[in-house]
Amino acid sequence: MIVRLTYLNFLPGKNEEAKKIYNDEIVHIVKQQKGNLDCRMLEPLDPKDEYISMTVWDNQEDADLYNNSGTYKHLVDRVKAYYAKPPVLKVYTGEHVMEHA
Repeated sequence: MIVRLTYLNFLPGKNEEAKKIYNDEIVHIVKQQKGNLDCRMLEPLDPKDEYISMTVWDNQEDADLYNNSGTYKHLVDRVKAYYAKPPVLKVYTGEHVMEHA
């Protein structure tokens, strides 16, 4: 299992607009990608902290295909107008603890 975390800082007052695009558009596209197991936005309890877009993949090959296809960049750019600073991507591996949907 591969977990991709994109850390996002939005401009003041733009969180709701960015979340709407994420939930209405981005989640649907990501969940259609080969090997995707989950896609969700983690919202900080402390408003000064970053939002985190989390995607979970069945394997490294599928995560790489998603990244290399340009889909990830396109989706990150979809909310670019709301960024206070550029997003940061971190990738992790873990044991399979989820079942396929």
